[in-house]
Amino acid sequence: MSEPVTLTGLRGDNPLAFLAALGALRVLSLVRPDNPPRMSWIIERGALRPVLHDFNGVDASALPETIDAALRDLCGPEPFQFAKNTSVKPAVFARFVIEAADRTLPGDRRCADFAAAFGCEALTTRQGKAQDTALRTMSGAGHQHFVEFMRTLCEKTNAEHLREALFGPWRRQDGPPSMRWDPIDDRRYALRWKNPSNEQIRTVRGANRLAVEALPLFTTAPAGGELRTTGFQRKTWTWPIWDAAVGVEAVRSLLTLAELHTHAPDRRCLGAMGVAEVYRSTRITVGKYRNFSPARPV
Repeated sequence: MSEPVTLTGLRGDNPLAFLAALGALRVLSLVRPDNPPRMSWIIERGALRPVLHDFNGVDASALPETIDAALRDLCGPEPFQFAKNTSVKPAVFARFVIEAADRTLPGDRRCADFAAAFGCEALTTRQGKAQDTALRTMSGAGHQHFVEFMRTLCEKTNAEHLREALFGPWRRQDGPPSMRWDPIDDRRYALRWKNPSNEQIRTVRGANRLAVEALPLFTTAPAGGELRTTGFQRKTWTWPIWDAAVGVEAVRSLLTLAELHTHAPDRRCLGAMGVAEVYRSTRITVGKYRNFSPARPV
């Protein structure tokens, strides 16, 4: 039995870091489907941070290389080649869904899982586009493309990027692309001493790459005439932090708990299911971009 590994670069109250933690767990579970690792959260260095359990045979120092190899072998860019953005015409998205279904095999449903997370062609916006995930933060304005950026991250992320993301400190010195899930990406002029419009976004590339791999845990589905995304109520995103070591499928269930979305979640009820904390972030729209606010405990 291996020693637990605390991912000191990640913290549960940052939307990007939380997604990166889930992405790491999911990728490592793909590496060992018969004996997948588990994840819990502990308080360390003033924040709730994820801990990996039961990843036998891999030293903590080699973890970035292990994940990097898995990303290259198992997590290719295939789901990100159908368009530059998820907000496309229904026929375009339907063709992607059909192709994803046709190429799904036992043990390989990567494209299908991303298709289910990206959106649904059965529901459309006022502009006639397929309704898509609440995690979408851009759709082409300023040459920022949601799906194309994922493809770029697949091509340009390496083990050292992953090391910074997993173990920190986050220096945020990497250039674009950024998926805009880090609250620091909200760069409104009113929040800064000078106009940031001409400044290049600096980010943690490895965290963005891992976060992309968490999207299949946030499935979309039609409900009440609109598309809903796991974890969201309108523009509000709520997620749990758990103290028991659980696998990726248990995490998938925790993300869907209805109690998380009440005004004041019943902590006793959630505690019985291993949930130690609940965070909530608001999706905000600035011009043609979306960002997420810093999360707060509920």
